[in-house]
Amino acid sequence: MILKLHNRTIKTSKPAFVMGIVNANNDSFWENSRGGVDRALQLIDEGADIIDIGSESTRPGAKYIDEQTEMSLLIPVIQEIRKHSSCPISVDTRKASVMKVAFENGADILNDVSALEDDINMGPFAASVNIPVILMHKKGNPVIMQKDTTYQNVFSEVNNYLLSRAEKAISLGIKKENIIIDPGIGFGKNLESNLILIKRIGELCNGQYKILMALSRKTCIGELTDKKVEDRLSGTLCADIYSVLHGASIIRVHDVAETVDTMKVLEGILNAWIWNFIKDL
Repeated sequence: MILKLHNRTIKTSKPAFVMGIVNANNDSFWENSRGGVDRALQLIDEGADIIDIGSESTRPGAKYIDEQTEMSLLIPVIQEIRKHSSCPISVDTRKASVMKVAFENGADILNDVSALEDDINMGPFAASVNIPVILMHKKGNPVIMQKDTTYQNVFSEVNNYLLSRAEKAISLGIKKENIIIDPGIGFGKNLESNLILIKRIGELCNGQYKILMALSRKTCIGELTDKKVEDRLSGTLCADIYSVLHGASIIRVHDVAETVDTMKVLEGILNAWIWNFIKDL
């Protein structure tokens, strides 16, 4: 599997890229994802293919922060990582000004939870520097998104939204192969809606774009297992395996070491026919 960045191409033999989550703030629902540079370098050592860094929390109930605060938390982390590693860096931001400075300091991928809607300058900038763009579906903003989780047909509505945002991205000059879609599990959705989207992920946008799944330790995992956030690892790994088997190209996770091992085992199982072929030669 490959992913083209601005100036290089990254590859993995695993069934999906493993993206490690780094929160450069103190407002993540999972405390262990906080830690900035130390956290990022740890996840790189554990085998992350990509590091995703954000300094504006998008958890349910969180409030947006201003541009200068976001950059003051984010940019020093990117700069320090680049002193030690060339691991691809994804930036979780809705602001073009933030992404521009992040790119100038070594970031490679845009992860926009607003799917280019919140800043009219974001799409043109991403197109101009030819970077991969993650477009996510959400309902409302973090403060209100879990107050109304009703849909007439959740799959159809999410699918149509992602199709329309991908088409918008292309119209702004972003290459089709640079578009990654994310159904936004937990962003304005209840358990039933989340499960429908997970189950049908391979159908999203008719398979035209790479799919990112971010399921790590989320509320829906807790609702299924009746476990608190610190005890949701095994449930997350199960959901990640299902997602990868049904079309996910990238899985965004808190627990990189365990996920990498899971993907290696899955890779071995999926490639078992190769060994039988070699044995019969």
